[in-house]
Amino acid sequence: MENLHDLNLIFYITSYLLGSIPFGLILAKTFAGIDVRNSGSGNIGATNVLRVVKEKDPILAGKLSFFTLILDALKASIPILIAKYIFEMPEASLWAIGVLAVIGHTFSLFLWFDGGKGVATGLGVSAVMLPLESLIAFVVWVFVSKALKISSLSSIVALITLYISSLYISPETTLVPIGIIGFFIIYKHLPNIKRLIFGEETRVA
Repeated sequence: MENLHDLNLIFYITSYLLGSIPFGLILAKTFAGIDVRNSGSGNIGATNVLRVVKEKDPILAGKLSFFTLILDALKASIPILIAKYIFEMPEASLWAIGVLAVIGHTFSLFLWFDGGKGVATGLGVSAVMLPLESLIAFVVWVFVSKALKISSLSSIVALITLYISSLYISPETTLVPIGIIGFFIIYKHLPNIKRLIFGEETRVA
């Protein structure tokens, strides 16, 4: 039991630190010479990387945005996969690892506890823990994103879809961790929600 406790602690700390890595900021600075925190929405996520870098190099913007999305998801899914298949840790521990990765992304140690909105990192968690529900939510996200071209609204609708679909597909699975992750995502989207209400939210071109 003590060994399990120590292993959990190592994974929890590592997951938070990995989640704290601001890949969008690093990629945009390294390959485009742009600090995304000073342009667009100021967010470090894939959407703002696309929006900001696009003004300088549209092709590079697409590549950096794609890799930001993938890396932000992997920094959550990889620790969970290692914990699940190599160390055979219990489901509760896997969810805790995922939640801490999202907290790391939204409140990054490396950005003085500022950070992104947690959508891609949350997707990395749910893709491992709730794969079918995540696929449904991703399809909804793509459809809403293409139709309305509003990233924040697409993310919120996808989050709601994930939660509702989980109630039907995996009723035996506790949805408390998804609720916690959803809370942080919604919290970080509060400025976007306010702009949506007043019709001022920026569309992604």
